[in-house]
Amino acid sequence: MGTPQAIETLRQRATLLRESLQKSQTNTDSMVAILGSFDHRLSALEAAMRPTQVRTHAIRMAHENVDKTLKAAEVILAQFDLSRQAEAKILRGPHEDLESYLEAIDQLRSNVKFFSYNKSFKSSDGVLNHANNLLSKAILKLEEEFRQLLTNYSKPIEPDRLFDCLPNSLRPSSGSTGDQGDGSKNPSTSNQAKSLETAVYKTPTLIPPRIVPLLHDLAQQLVQAGHEQQCAKIYREARAYALETSLRKLGVEKLSKDDVQKMQWEVLEAKIGNWIHFMRITVKLLFAGEKKICDQIFDDTNFHKDYCFAELTANSVLMLLSFGEAVAKSKRSPEKLFVLLDMYEIMRELQPEIETIFEGKACIEMRDTTLSLTKRLAQTAQETFGDFEEAVEKDASKTTVLDGTVHPLTSYVINYVKFLFDYQSTLKQLFQEFETANETESQLAIVTMRIMQALQSNLDGKSKQYKDPALTYLFLMNNIHYMVRSVRRSEAKDLLGDDWVQRHRRIVQQNANQYKRVAWTKILQTLTVQGGSSGSSSALGGDGGNSSGISRANIKERFKSFNMQFEELHQRQSQWTVPDPELRESLRLAVAEVLLPAYRSFIKRFAPLIESGKNPQKYIRYTPEDLDRMLGEFFEGKTWGEPKR
Repeated sequence: MGTPQAIETLRQRATLLRESLQKSQTNTDSMVAILGSFDHRLSALEAAMRPTQVRTHAIRMAHENVDKTLKAAEVILAQFDLSRQAEAKILRGPHEDLESYLEAIDQLRSNVKFFSYNKSFKSSDGVLNHANNLLSKAILKLEEEFRQLLTNYSKPIEPDRLFDCLPNSLRPSSGSTGDQGDGSKNPSTSNQAKSLETAVYKTPTLIPPRIVPLLHDLAQQLVQAGHEQQCAKIYREARAYALETSLRKLGVEKLSKDDVQKMQWEVLEAKIGNWIHFMRITVKLLFAGEKKICDQIFDDTNFHKDYCFAELTANSVLMLLSFGEAVAKSKRSPEKLFVLLDMYEIMRELQPEIETIFEGKACIEMRDTTLSLTKRLAQTAQETFGDFEEAVEKDASKTTVLDGTVHPLTSYVINYVKFLFDYQSTLKQLFQEFETANETESQLAIVTMRIMQALQSNLDGKSKQYKDPALTYLFLMNNIHYMVRSVRRSEAKDLLGDDWVQRHRRIVQQNANQYKRVAWTKILQTLTVQGGSSGSSSALGGDGGNSSGISRANIKERFKSFNMQFEELHQRQSQWTVPDPELRESLRLAVAEVLLPAYRSFIKRFAPLIESGKNPQKYIRYTPEDLDRMLGEFFEGKTWGEPKR
């Protein structure tokens, strides 16, 4: 019973579900129909709106084109406006406001570039021509401004300003450029050398610092505009004139070999001293200063500044070095050796700076010229050195020292050798350049010994001019003693060695002994009896004779002969000179040690024989004490009359 009811319930529900599904399908079909209607209407609407959309797009594109055109016009108008502003500044010129003038040139260049890229504009060609013409005029005005600034501020520098840039040790003591302390000895070989090594040189102000940046900007614009040749010419002419005039004001002269040859030695020596000073000033101050401002003005420019610097300094270098060349080529003479060495020293001292200042391919001629002068000076100095040795040996001067003192040649040569030792380092450098077989130390010693030997040989010849052999030996003793003493008191002692000193001291003593032998042998013979000493004979006999068989008359004759010879020796040799006090006293003592004992013995033995006769004072004129006193007057050069020889 329950089951049919359940089936009925299920059937009812199935019916309801079927009805619902049918309604849902009907709704779906209705919606599809409605949507289809909408799609048709939208298609129709879109077709209707399409012409409007096309017109709207065209309008929008037209607006965009108008905007672009307006913007392009604004740019062009701005370029025209900037061009008018630049033109106004350029027409005013660069003198009042160089910075604005340079900005205007840059703006013109920018305009030219702009219109060159936009040649489609109708007015581009006209604008370009106008801008280029204006730019050309502007560059010409820049050239004139560059020239005007350089002319106004490239003034020769006065010597006093240069002296103020030197270290204190090199500043002149007076206003004269001739008194520099370099004429006699270059400080590089004296104690002053150490101070020069750390000496501070102040770079002179050749162009005011505020002007240099302006010149730099002008040069940069000129080079950028392709006017580097004109720029270089303007700069070279202005700076070369200032540099050359500065050198002439300083005292630098362009001299030839003939000019130098005609000069008196004192004049030439002074000029060489000045030239050494001028070399330092020119290289360390003027050339260095010119290099500095040339680098500053042409920095960061596409410009061959080294060639410009080389060209502007070329004449000044030649003018400065011409004097050195003239001296090196002039006739050699011994007194020139030391100034040649001074000149050689300054060239070597400045060579590193010259290499730095005149660096690069452009300045190779300057470097070669200075190096050539250095080598020529070295060669001339070496040849002069060799000439000196030969000149000493062959010196044929007629000067005769009548009193047997030190000959002028001896003092000259010794002083010459002393000066050589002030130049030891320089001479070693010379020997390194020209002598490869020997060490420089031994080479200097060899040359010095040869000079000394040449002097000694010459003195031997001069000693033969004396007719009195005693004066011959006295002359040699004096001169060789002077050589020995001078060597012992100088650096030459270390170079020549103790052996040389001892050997020549023996020569001095040998000549002193020869003098004593020649000068005093004859007078000592009057004090001897029968070849023996006067003290070795027996006592006098009462008959006026003695055991030696010598008569009173013979004794009187001996006293007379002794007196006459001694007086003649005293008169003559008091005029002779032994200038060294110790040697003079030693020689007197050596004579006294021989003469006085013999005289005392002769007096003791034979005086009683004379005193017992008439007028004994006629024969016995001197006591031993008188002789000793008179010996003290020997070698004093008391009179200058020519003695008998």
